[in-house]
Amino acid sequence: MENSKKFIDLENKYGAHNYHPLPVVLSKGKGVFLWDVEDKKYYDFLSAYSAVNQGHNHPKITNALKAQIEKLSLVSRAFHSDLLGKFAQYICQYFSYDRVLPMNTGAEGVETAIKLCRKWAYRHKNIPTNKARIIFASGNFHGRTLGAISASVDPDSTRGFGPFLPGYTVIPYNDIEALEKAAQSPDVAGFIVEPIQGEAGVIVPDDGYLKRASAICRDHNILLIADEIQTGLCRTGKILCCDHENIQPDVLILGKALSGGVYPVSAVLANDEVMLSIEPGEHGSTYGGNPLACAVAMAALQVLKDESLAENAQKMGELFRHELTQQKDTFPIIREVRGKGLMNAIEINDSPESDTAWKICLQLAKNGLLAKPTHGNIIRFSPPLIITEEEIKECCRIIVNTLKELFTEEWPMK
Repeated sequence: MENSKKFIDLENKYGAHNYHPLPVVLSKGKGVFLWDVEDKKYYDFLSAYSAVNQGHNHPKITNALKAQIEKLSLVSRAFHSDLLGKFAQYICQYFSYDRVLPMNTGAEGVETAIKLCRKWAYRHKNIPTNKARIIFASGNFHGRTLGAISASVDPDSTRGFGPFLPGYTVIPYNDIEALEKAAQSPDVAGFIVEPIQGEAGVIVPDDGYLKRASAICRDHNILLIADEIQTGLCRTGKILCCDHENIQPDVLILGKALSGGVYPVSAVLANDEVMLSIEPGEHGSTYGGNPLACAVAMAALQVLKDESLAENAQKMGELFRHELTQQKDTFPIIREVRGKGLMNAIEINDSPESDTAWKICLQLAKNGLLAKPTHGNIIRFSPPLIITEEEIKECCRIIVNTLKELFTEEWPMK
C-alpha cells in the first residue's frame, strides 16, 4: 500500500479535512469498475453519489467532450454560443418544461430554485416583501451552501456555521398532515423535497406521498420543487423518481448524472411563469450553460434513453433487493434492505454511533466492492445503471461473503 499511502498523506497534509474517505486511492474507471493505484479492481457501488449513472467514461459522453473541447469550451453568458439554445431546447423537450436555467453543481441548482421560488412568490402570489417562506422536509440534504444547510437538522452540517437564512419551515418527511398544516400559511411560496432522501439513508416515502403533496401545493398555490439531483436520470427505475407517481413538479432540479460524471453540469427547469420571474442580472454563473457543458449533457441524456437505463435500473434493483433480503435470517446484522431501482441501502442492526458500517465497507473494499456508510449505521449501494444481472449476482455474493467473514451467527463482530 506504499503508493496509496503516499497519495493519502499528501491529501492529509495539504488538503482541507472536510471529508473522511475510505483509504482507497483510485486512478482509473471504466463502466461499473474502478482501479486503484496498485491496479486493484473494484465494483463501484457508489457511482460518485449517482453522478455516473451511465458508467465511468462512457464513450459517447467522453467523445462529445473531446469533440467540443477542441472547438470551444467557455465564453461566459456575456455572449451567445451555438450550443446553449440547442441544449435548452433539448432538455426542455426531454422533460416537458418551457425553460431551463443551467448551472454547474447540484448545490447551485438548489440555490437557484430557492431564489426562483421567492421571486415568483413576490411577483405572482403577492406575498409581502421578505415574508416568503419555503417548506423543507426534515432529514433533507440539498447541499452544503448556507442556503441549503439553513434547512438542515444534521448537526454535522450546521454546527458552527450560523446564523442561518430565515424564511424556512421544516416539517417531518413523509408526513402529509404536517405539509397540509404548514401550507395553510398565506406566506408559503414553495415546498422543496427529495422524492427519496439519499443522504439520510435512502428513505423511501409511502406510495402516494408525492402525489398528495403535489395536490396540496396546487390547492394552496405553492410551488412543488423536486430535488432530483440524486434520484433523477433513471436511478430509481424511471427517468425521474416523480414519474413513479405521474406528477410533474413546478420546479425540477437536476445535476450529477446530467453529465455522466465527466463535467459539472446542473439545471433547473420550470415553466414560463416561474422562470421568467428572474430577469437579466439577477442570477447567473460564469460557467453555467457553457458550450462544453451543453455538449456533454446532451450526450449524457441521450445515453439514458438509447440504453434503456431506467428499465435496467428497475430490473437490477429488484434483483439486488431480493438477493439481499433473503439473507436477513442468516445475518441478523441486517435490519432492513430498502430502496427503489438502483438506489438502495442496508440498515445495520447497530447504533448510528457505532463504526460497524464503516468496518463492513472497509472489508467490502478488500473484497473488491466500494460502498460508503451514511449516518453511522446505513450503507448505500448505488452502482452504475449499466450493471448486468451476472454482475449484480456477483456483487451480492461479495456482500454475503463479507458478512460471513465479519460476523458470527449471533452477529457480534468477529
